[in-house]
Amino acid sequence: MKSGQAEIAETSKGIQKRGLMSRRIAIFEFILRIIAFFNTISSAILMATTNETLPFFTQFIRFHADYNDLPALTFFVVANAVVSGYLILTLPLAFVHIVKNKTENSRILLIILDVAMVGLLASGAASAAAIVYLAHNGNNNTNWFAVCQQFNSFCERISGSLIGSFIAVVLLILLIILSAIAISRRH
Repeated sequence: MKSGQAEIAETSKGIQKRGLMSRRIAIFEFILRIIAFFNTISSAILMATTNETLPFFTQFIRFHADYNDLPALTFFVVANAVVSGYLILTLPLAFVHIVKNKTENSRILLIILDVAMVGLLASGAASAAAIVYLAHNGNNNTNWFAVCQQFNSFCERISGSLIGSFIAVVLLILLIILSAIAISRRH
């Protein structure tokens, strides 16, 4: 009789450890969602407020660089804004994962949506990275000159915005991995 009770006690300890680990994963996911939100929203704001004007010969003739002059940078801003909105909207669901243990269906939904958001964010960041590369290095074959020697502030801001967005891509990939681990631990 005692061996049966010992098995039940060991089984309940294993369940408690599994529940504690799932709760820790859920808390870590919640924190990562908040950090990824701040990265995406700051990248969108930084890019959307980036512009620089340089005088040319006289003060009446000026060169102006703005993010919405290039469609790839506009797509970058929209993609970051959409993903930051998504991350804010999923925070309550991530909080439910902390409180409740039986959240397998919502975790599967979040994995699917997180994968879609990674695709959107990575494509926006990649398109902006191509423009940033051309701004820094130019392309001699097509006579596109590097503009970062003239527009220093503009290039620094768009480069910083790009870094924040790529950090958010990595954080979203970590969220997907953590959700998959949490689901696999339940079986």
